[in-house]
Amino acid sequence: MQSALFITPRLKIRNLRESDLEAFHAYRSNPEITKYQGFNTFNKEQAKSFITEHKNKLHIYPGEWIQYGVENISSQQLIGDCAIYLHQSDSRIAETGITISHLHHRKGYARETMLGLMNFLFQEKGIHRIIETVDAENLASIQLFKSLSFRQEAHFLENIYYKGKWGSEYQFAMLKKEWRPPVFLKSI
Repeated sequence: MQSALFITPRLKIRNLRESDLEAFHAYRSNPEITKYQGFNTFNKEQAKSFITEHKNKLHIYPGEWIQYGVENISSQQLIGDCAIYLHQSDSRIAETGITISHLHHRKGYARETMLGLMNFLFQEKGIHRIIETVDAENLASIQLFKSLSFRQEAHFLENIYYKGKWGSEYQFAMLKKEWRPPVFLKSI
Protein backbone atom coordinates (compact mmCIF):
# COMPACT_ATOMS: atom_id res chain seq x y z
CA MET A 1 0.00 0.00 0.00
CA GLN A 2 1.27 3.45 -0.92
CA SER A 3 1.95 5.93 1.82
CA ALA A 4 0.35 9.34 2.04
CA LEU A 5 1.90 12.52 0.72
CA PHE A 6 0.41 14.12 3.84
CA ILE A 7 -2.51 13.70 6.23
CA THR A 8 -4.90 16.25 7.71
CA PRO A 9 -7.42 15.54 10.49
CA ARG A 10 -9.99 14.07 8.07
CA LEU A 11 -8.09 13.51 4.84
CA LYS A 12 -5.25 11.49 3.36
CA ILE A 13 -3.56 12.93 0.29
CA ARG A 14 -2.08 10.02 -1.62
CA ASN A 15 -1.44 8.62 -5.08
CA LEU A 16 -4.47 7.75 -7.15
CA ARG A 17 -5.30 4.02 -7.32
CA GLU A 18 -7.09 1.81 -9.81
CA SER A 19 -9.73 1.17 -7.14
CA ASP A 20 -10.57 4.92 -7.27
CA LEU A 21 -11.96 4.63 -10.80
CA GLU A 22 -15.70 4.65 -10.01
CA ALA A 23 -15.54 7.56 -7.55
CA PHE A 24 -13.06 9.50 -9.73
CA HIS A 25 -15.17 9.08 -12.86
CA ALA A 26 -18.38 10.02 -10.99
CA TYR A 27 -17.20 13.57 -10.33
CA ARG A 28 -14.83 14.05 -13.28
CA SER A 29 -17.74 13.25 -15.65
CA ASN A 30 -19.99 15.89 -14.05
CA PRO A 31 -20.15 19.12 -16.15
CA GLU A 32 -20.85 21.20 -13.03
CA ILE A 33 -17.62 19.98 -11.43
CA THR A 34 -15.52 20.61 -14.54
CA LYS A 35 -17.12 24.00 -15.29
CA TYR A 36 -14.19 26.04 -13.94
CA GLN A 37 -11.48 23.42 -14.31
CA GLY A 38 -8.72 23.30 -16.90
CA PHE A 39 -10.12 20.01 -18.21
CA ASN A 40 -13.38 18.82 -19.75
CA THR A 41 -15.54 15.98 -18.51
CA PHE A 42 -13.93 12.54 -18.57
CA ASN A 43 -15.44 9.39 -19.97
CA LYS A 44 -14.61 6.15 -18.16
CA GLU A 45 -11.68 5.30 -20.42
CA GLN A 46 -10.14 8.77 -19.98
CA ALA A 47 -10.55 8.49 -16.21
CA LYS A 48 -8.86 5.09 -16.20
CA SER A 49 -6.00 6.34 -18.36
CA PHE A 50 -5.53 9.40 -16.14
CA ILE A 51 -5.32 7.26 -13.00
CA THR A 52 -2.85 4.91 -14.69
CA GLU A 53 -0.68 7.87 -15.67
CA HIS A 54 -0.59 9.35 -12.16
CA LYS A 55 -0.86 6.35 -9.82
CA ASN A 56 2.87 5.72 -9.38
CA LYS A 57 4.27 9.23 -9.57
CA LEU A 58 6.30 9.87 -6.45
CA HIS A 59 8.29 12.99 -7.20
CA ILE A 60 7.20 16.48 -8.15
CA TYR A 61 9.23 17.69 -11.12
CA PRO A 62 9.38 21.33 -12.26
CA GLY A 63 7.22 21.97 -15.31
CA GLU A 64 4.94 18.97 -14.70
CA TRP A 65 1.56 18.74 -12.95
CA ILE A 66 1.18 15.81 -10.57
CA GLN A 67 -2.22 14.69 -9.34
CA TYR A 68 -3.03 13.07 -5.98
CA GLY A 69 -6.18 11.53 -4.57
CA VAL A 70 -8.03 13.10 -1.65
CA GLU A 71 -9.29 10.26 0.55
CA ASN A 72 -11.69 10.58 3.46
CA ILE A 73 -9.90 8.76 6.28
CA SER A 74 -13.12 7.60 7.97
CA SER A 75 -14.75 6.09 4.88
CA GLN A 76 -11.46 5.27 3.09
CA GLN A 77 -13.14 6.55 -0.08
CA LEU A 78 -11.84 8.96 -2.72
CA ILE A 79 -13.71 12.26 -2.43
CA GLY A 80 -11.62 14.35 -4.81
CA ASP A 81 -8.16 15.06 -6.10
CA CYS A 82 -5.56 17.79 -5.95
CA ALA A 83 -2.60 18.79 -8.06
CA ILE A 84 0.77 20.44 -7.59
CA TYR A 85 2.80 22.20 -10.24
CA LEU A 86 6.30 23.61 -9.73
CA HIS A 87 7.25 26.32 -12.19
CA GLN A 88 9.87 25.19 -14.66
CA SER A 89 11.75 28.49 -14.54
CA ASP A 90 11.83 28.55 -10.72
CA SER A 91 10.84 25.45 -8.76
CA ARG A 92 10.41 27.53 -5.59
CA ILE A 93 7.10 28.78 -7.05
CA ALA A 94 4.14 26.39 -6.97
CA GLU A 95 0.56 26.28 -8.17
CA THR A 96 -2.13 23.94 -6.94
CA GLY A 97 -5.54 22.72 -8.01
CA ILE A 98 -8.33 21.01 -6.12
CA THR A 99 -11.39 19.10 -7.32
CA ILE A 100 -13.87 17.83 -4.73
CA SER A 101 -16.72 15.52 -5.73
CA HIS A 102 -20.18 17.06 -5.88
CA LEU A 103 -21.20 14.41 -3.35
CA HIS A 104 -18.88 15.97 -0.78
CA HIS A 105 -19.29 19.72 -1.24
CA ARG A 106 -19.95 22.14 1.62
CA LYS A 107 -18.11 20.03 4.20
CA GLY A 108 -14.86 22.01 4.32
CA TYR A 109 -12.84 19.44 2.37
CA ALA A 110 -11.46 21.91 -0.18
CA ARG A 111 -10.30 24.20 2.64
CA GLU A 112 -8.74 21.34 4.58
CA THR A 113 -7.01 20.05 1.44
CA MET A 114 -5.68 23.52 0.63
CA LEU A 115 -4.40 24.04 4.18
CA GLY A 116 -2.62 20.70 3.96
CA LEU A 117 -1.15 21.59 0.57
CA MET A 118 0.07 24.94 1.89
CA ASN A 119 1.67 23.32 4.91
CA PHE A 120 3.29 20.61 2.76
CA LEU A 121 4.62 23.07 0.19
CA PHE A 122 5.83 25.76 2.60
CA GLN A 123 7.04 23.63 5.51
CA GLU A 124 8.22 20.40 3.88
CA LYS A 125 9.19 21.44 0.34
CA GLY A 126 10.50 24.93 1.19
CA ILE A 127 8.39 26.61 -1.49
CA HIS A 128 8.75 30.40 -1.54
CA ARG A 129 5.44 31.33 -3.21
CA ILE A 130 2.12 29.68 -4.05
CA ILE A 131 0.09 31.11 -6.93
CA GLU A 132 -3.57 30.37 -7.64
CA THR A 133 -5.33 31.33 -10.88
CA VAL A 134 -9.11 31.25 -10.57
CA ASP A 135 -11.95 31.81 -13.06
CA ALA A 136 -13.57 35.14 -12.16
CA GLU A 137 -16.98 33.40 -12.02
CA ASN A 138 -15.82 30.70 -9.58
CA LEU A 139 -17.11 32.37 -6.42
CA ALA A 140 -16.48 29.36 -4.16
CA SER A 141 -12.76 29.28 -5.02
CA ILE A 142 -12.44 33.05 -4.73
CA GLN A 143 -13.99 32.93 -1.26
CA LEU A 144 -11.71 30.03 -0.29
CA PHE A 145 -8.50 31.86 -1.22
CA LYS A 146 -9.61 35.08 0.43
CA SER A 147 -10.52 33.18 3.61
CA LEU A 148 -7.03 31.63 3.62
CA SER A 149 -5.47 35.13 3.43
CA PHE A 150 -4.22 34.81 -0.12
CA ARG A 151 -3.55 38.21 -1.64
CA GLN A 152 -5.37 39.04 -4.87
CA GLU A 153 -2.62 40.26 -7.17
CA ALA A 154 -4.33 40.52 -10.55
CA HIS A 155 -7.64 40.55 -12.37
CA PHE A 156 -7.14 39.53 -15.99
CA LEU A 157 -10.01 40.54 -18.27
CA GLU A 158 -10.96 38.11 -21.03
CA ASN A 159 -7.42 36.74 -21.01
CA ILE A 160 -8.25 33.14 -21.89
CA TYR A 161 -10.45 31.54 -24.53
CA TYR A 162 -11.87 28.66 -22.60
CA LYS A 163 -14.61 26.14 -23.30
CA GLY A 164 -16.05 28.17 -26.15
CA LYS A 165 -15.91 31.69 -24.69
CA TRP A 166 -13.56 34.37 -23.42
CA GLY A 167 -12.99 34.13 -19.69
CA SER A 168 -11.53 36.39 -17.06
CA GLU A 169 -9.36 35.24 -14.18
CA TYR A 170 -8.06 36.39 -10.81
CA GLN A 171 -4.60 35.58 -9.58
CA PHE A 172 -4.00 35.06 -5.88
CA ALA A 173 -0.68 34.42 -4.15
CA MET A 174 0.93 33.84 -0.78
CA LEU A 175 4.56 33.93 0.28
CA LYS A 176 6.05 31.46 2.74
CA LYS A 177 6.79 34.29 5.19
CA GLU A 178 3.05 35.14 5.21
CA TRP A 179 1.96 31.57 6.04
CA ARG A 180 0.57 30.94 9.51
CA PRO A 181 -0.26 27.24 9.86
CA PRO A 182 -3.43 26.50 11.85
CA VAL A 183 -3.01 24.69 15.16
CA PHE A 184 -4.42 21.39 13.84
CA LEU A 185 -1.60 21.19 11.25
CA LYS A 186 1.14 21.74 13.82
CA SER A 187 0.31 18.46 15.53
CA ILE A 188 0.34 16.30 12.37
